[in-house]
Amino acid sequence: MTVVQPEAALTVQGWGGGLLEVVRRRFLLSLLVRKELRVRYRASVLGLGWSYVKPAVQFLVYLVGMGLILQQRAIGNYPVYLFGGLVVVTTFSEAVGNASRSVVANADLVKKIYLPRELFPVASICVAVVHLAPQVVVLLAGSLLSGWRPDPVGMAALVAGLALVLLLALGLGLLLGAVNVLFRDVENVVDLVLMVLIWVSPVLYPWQRVAAVFGEGSIWLTLYQLNPLTVAVELVHRGTWASGTNAGATPPGLAGQTVAAFGMTVVLIVVGQLVFRRLSGRFAQEL
Repeated sequence: MTVVQPEAALTVQGWGGGLLEVVRRRFLLSLLVRKELRVRYRASVLGLGWSYVKPAVQFLVYLVGMGLILQQRAIGNYPVYLFGGLVVVTTFSEAVGNASRSVVANADLVKKIYLPRELFPVASICVAVVHLAPQVVVLLAGSLLSGWRPDPVGMAALVAGLALVLLLALGLGLLLGAVNVLFRDVENVVDLVLMVLIWVSPVLYPWQRVAAVFGEGSIWLTLYQLNPLTVAVELVHRGTWASGTNAGATPPGLAGQTVAAFGMTVVLIVVGQLVFRRLSGRFAQEL
């Protein structure tokens, strides 16, 4: 008697388990991250040491330029305020910019073998985290030298701000990385948007100036303060700057804005994952 074996379930090539599959393929993720770092620092004497040198020099430039020469007095301890915002914006710009190009940049791997496509944008976020760590070290060192003293609420706000900006970059990275495979104009649009990010969040100026322009209770001010990137910047400011003479300088209702920003970010990650999954089956053909 011949025993008929049940047919195995068909697997659609190019589809995987999404971000959960990335967690299960952690080893592959680590290989991609190391590959990107090796390519970036190939033939470099300092290697990852540049991740410490660049933010340290940047902080000193702002300390001398803004603090001593231009003598910014409207914002107390302006170099720390400015550098804290720059840490958020530069990390977000690097993560989103690289994630939006990640699938196209790894076209050879996409066309030759199957692996979870989400690995590419997630690897770009991980590389941004590697570069974020020394920036945070420099920020904390500069804050301490400026008289800042950590407090539990401030440390929680700092961690929440950094987590928020990385999750926001992940959601946008998934969405833009998938759409960029079909429409290469996306990466150029992303570059243009990233150029103006420093002006649409409280990095160079305090939130009070926005309130003065739009007026308290304005819908535009509300939208501005609900922007997750604005919330991330304010959280980092609360963690490393808003203490001592600057205590109470963060906007009122920051806790509620933080909850709303995390909610919007989670929705963005879900939408980004759905779009990425829907389009991933076409990646090899389009590339």
